[in-house]
Amino acid sequence: MTRPQDARSGVEATYGPLLTPARPGGSSGRPVQLWALLPRELATVFRPVLADVAGEVVREIQRTIPDYARPLDGAFGKALKTGVQMAFLQFVERIVNPEAPSEDRRSVFLSLGVQEFHQGRNVDVLQAAYRVGARVTWRRVAEAGRRAGVPSATLCLLAEAIFAYIDELSALSVEGHAEAREKAAGALERRRHRLMELLLAEPPSPPEVVKHAADLARWQLPDLLVAVALDQQPDEAPAAASTALADFESASPCLLLPAPAPDERERFAEDLAGSRAAIGPAVPPGFAARSLRAAREALRLVDSGALADEPVTWCVDHLSRLWLLKEPFLAAELVRKRLGPLAGLTGKQHSRLAGTLLAWLETCGNVREVAERLAVHPQTVRSRAQELEALFADGLRDPERRFEMILALRAAPS
Repeated sequence: MTRPQDARSGVEATYGPLLTPARPGGSSGRPVQLWALLPRELATVFRPVLADVAGEVVREIQRTIPDYARPLDGAFGKALKTGVQMAFLQFVERIVNPEAPSEDRRSVFLSLGVQEFHQGRNVDVLQAAYRVGARVTWRRVAEAGRRAGVPSATLCLLAEAIFAYIDELSALSVEGHAEAREKAAGALERRRHRLMELLLAEPPSPPEVVKHAADLARWQLPDLLVAVALDQQPDEAPAAASTALADFESASPCLLLPAPAPDERERFAEDLAGSRAAIGPAVPPGFAARSLRAAREALRLVDSGALADEPVTWCVDHLSRLWLLKEPFLAAELVRKRLGPLAGLTGKQHSRLAGTLLAWLETCGNVREVAERLAVHPQTVRSRAQELEALFADGLRDPERRFEMILALRAAPS
């Protein structure tokens, strides 16, 4: 009966000179030298071990990683089993020939990362599987190496090679996962751009077409949305863009977003920080183009000075003025017709009496309310009211003229 020491001596007699680590032949970096340092004959020792360990690795991965604790059917299961088998085959080949071609290995492990993305998992799960595989492989290889009498120094070098190799494979899968994610993001961006085009089309797109496009774009159609017009292309996408359909490439950049609740206005405006913006009225998705048209008109009026220059302009706060100023010629005619008596005044007189007239008409001639609104003494209001009576005569008592005067005062330049 052969004693263990005799068996060890036999192995060393056969492989002894060859199982001693090769010496580096130069001063290049250790990652480059690593495979060249391993004796080629190790492949003969470990090839039968690694051929048997592939199934054990897969079982251990399934046992220790909950995401894989199920039958590995389908494309991913096939890719995982193929990857484990190829990893061992290529590892042995690299021991024999450190310069062995790696394109097959590259495509397999890139594919694993792609499959992992399509399974909806983070790449960390796959990296955990690689670590399990490395641990099981090293345990089996170390056992076989000790039985074969492989020197400890060589086993240490082999351990370094195994974990460096696993890092390579893991990096390939991370690359594949990232490429798949970028490709999917590009496809999703194109689908969302198409959905935006459908929502802003005039005449409106058929609802069923819009719904299908929204499903493909993974964008939940809200009951009400608002269009946001920006005055320029932002240097950085505003925070609101994370949940929006956005177009930052055109000369007139814009966003489509679920309409905010009344108590969300302040936060909503903060999420648009970075560009002057106008927010259109809240409308059903089929009227998105109208909301955007109103928002762009509001920006135009801000630029012209007809509306106050604020970081965010809410169209809902200026509906009457937006409506009146949509047709500048008709608005100017209304101003000329109903505010003609003020035309001959000086600028200061015009501003003073126009403000008083608007407050007088809107409060139905309540002297105290007018005084509070204008921050003047009630007697001052009475004095100005007499001036207005002299200028407009019976026009101040005619309901239709009063209404048109209010409109004209709102349409008139500030």
